Amino acid sequence: MLKGRKVTVLGAGVAGLSVARALALRGAEVTVLEQAPEIREVGAGLQISPNGARVMSALGLGSALGREGLRAEAVELRDGESGAVVLRMDLARTGGDFLFLHRADLIDVLLEGAREAGATIRLLKQVDEVRLGAHPPRLVTALGEELEAEILIGADGLHSKVRTALNGTVAPFFTHQVAWRATLPAEPGIAPVAQVFMGPGRHLVTYPLRGGRLRNIVAVEERRRWAEESWSLTDDPLALRIAFEDFVPEVRRWLDRIERPNLWGLFRHPVAPRWHGHGAAILGDAAHPTLPFLAQGANMALEDAWVLAEALDAGAEVDSAFAAYQRSREVRCRRIVDAANSNARNYHLSGLRRDVAHLGLRALGKFAPDRVLGRFEWLYGHDVVGGAGK
Repeated sequence: MLKGRKVTVLGAGVAGLSVARALALRGAEVTVLEQAPEIREVGAGLQISPNGARVMSALGLGSALGREGLRAEAVELRDGESGAVVLRMDLARTGGDFLFLHRADLIDVLLEGAREAGATIRLLKQVDEVRLGAHPPRLVTALGEELEAEILIGADGLHSKVRTALNGTVAPFFTHQVAWRATLPAEPGIAPVAQVFMGPGRHLVTYPLRGGRLRNIVAVEERRRWAEESWSLTDDPLALRIAFEDFVPEVRRWLDRIERPNLWGLFRHPVAPRWHGHGAAILGDAAHPTLPFLAQGANMALEDAWVLAEALDAGAEVDSAFAAYQRSREVRCRRIVDAANSNARNYHLSGLRRDVAHLGLRALGKFAPDRVLGRFEWLYGHDVVGGAGK
């Protein structure tokens, strides 16, 4: 049982704030440590699919999610050079909620939810080292302060100190892909549709945010040159425009309006072999970083948060609960990571392979649209709250 247990959560992103609320609602005394001076999420758009929306509803945040998000109608795969629709997937056929959100809006919902449930948020707590062993988890801050945790949850992202303490350091692999991201004021009447414009060695994803007031853009290009793994670099907009200069005019018009695109290199990190030990566990990107080609990073974090809180509340000894959590989550998370890797390759086909693939997708969309969406039932139909699809 969690009632009265003291839990320290490292990191106030999607994973950290959602697990903080899930634990606090079950009676834990939760403290979230965040290195930033304020909770201010960088980034732009994200998608919450039915598997993540179910967790938000179970956390009592479904109404807030609905207010902040924009309900998605469809996903369209389009040829970047001609603009022709290759495949349209009607999301209403799934019977679940798909929403487009600005990442900052999701963070605001989760932050308010964590505080409302009783979690304490402590800012300016940069943790430089996590020590695990035959003692309670210990955290050493940048100021030399040493903190001890009864239970430690590492929600500290790609460069997780808790993951390092559990697994050591492993160098990520550069995928030879870079991504630009930006938001623009949207044109009137923008449709609530995610569009993927595909071309040889590159693709661009766009969808509306904030009630249709903004257009979110993520553009990906294959390149040999390394780019830093960061969310805060900016790039010359001319480089972005040149990369997509042979795409349809509507895409070029959007890119012409971007003045300071953010740029980051896409790196493939292995799923951590060890998610727990010595009173500590990891979740979200700390456990299973994923490329953004399946729009599941936030959804995986939400699922993790629910399963981890349930496991700890089941009454088992802490490390046994953590072991049950990893058993429940690891196979699914590895499958999602692998599927995201495959999507990147499929978007970037060229030549005859591209022609054949697009022809097959058009045929499926025309003659068997339910079969297309059925291929994702394992993903969107999964329900960590009610048990369906496990």
